[in-house]
Amino acid sequence: MKIGIISFAHMHAYSYANCLRQIDGVELTMIADESEERGRKMAQQFGTQFYKDYQELLAQDVDAVVICSENARHAEMVIAAAHAKKHILCEKPISTNVEDAKKMIAACEQNQVKLQIAFPVRFSTPVQRVKRMIDEDKLGRILTVRGTNRGRNPGGWFVDPELSGGGAVMDHTVHVIDIMRWYLKSEVREVYAEIDTRFNDIPSDDCGLLMLEFENGVIASHDPSWSRCKSFPTWGDVTMEIVGTGGTTHVDALAQNFGVYSDKTNQFGYRHWGDNSDLALISDFVACIQEQRTPSISGEDGLRAMEVALAAYQSARTGQPVFLR
Repeated sequence: MKIGIISFAHMHAYSYANCLRQIDGVELTMIADESEERGRKMAQQFGTQFYKDYQELLAQDVDAVVICSENARHAEMVIAAAHAKKHILCEKPISTNVEDAKKMIAACEQNQVKLQIAFPVRFSTPVQRVKRMIDEDKLGRILTVRGTNRGRNPGGWFVDPELSGGGAVMDHTVHVIDIMRWYLKSEVREVYAEIDTRFNDIPSDDCGLLMLEFENGVIASHDPSWSRCKSFPTWGDVTMEIVGTGGTTHVDALAQNFGVYSDKTNQFGYRHWGDNSDLALISDFVACIQEQRTPSISGEDGLRAMEVALAAYQSARTGQPVFLR
């Protein structure tokens, strides 16, 4: 299977490129990036063909593409790839607005190509273990969920609302909301949020707190803040505490690590020893194409998660709860 990557604007592209090289029968054959310097550097590093114009890549013999551009460009690239009959793995969030997301989903359906959204947290072993516990009713009826996805401010285009669609809330809400929806098999009905900029001098938000009610009555909270300082031992966290009538559990998706005190860098950091969720995500994307099955994380999943982030912004602007359904 021949796969291309469109844009290295998002840092996850570097990990996905390395993952593609680890899968038998898969070849990363080409890279497109409007940043010629960055794109040529990556093409040289991974031994692939380079195109500055992604439309040229789509005209080549490639089975699928991984899109890691700025969020605001996801729609145009996914729709173009769908019309070129290429299967698509799109970095999260699916888009920056509901209208574009629906157009992306429709284009892929009309052209009969797969559209999978990059939510690698679903493939974390601890996260999957808790999913099984919930499905097997070991926690009883779920009452509440408390989630966090707190990280460092990534800077660059991520803090430009025109390119990212928001700030920390857009960047870090979708991961955990996707897991909550997956766990609860229910959609978010109501969102109330407080959002602000307190940690950085940037044009976008860098902190927030979301309060959610799901259609099945579960109450949840989520902290998606860029509240980790530069010297923090890792980029951030993904955690959830789940309270049910039969028990309570806590899951930390990134806890498979050990601490390292380095005299070379004069700092303390975490070294990850556990599962590679990105590799599992990429492998699943490849498998869904090979097996001609529905993607594990669909465009609809991406839309529903993004809707919650957008509702949070609306709630923060108005000071009122937002009802999604």
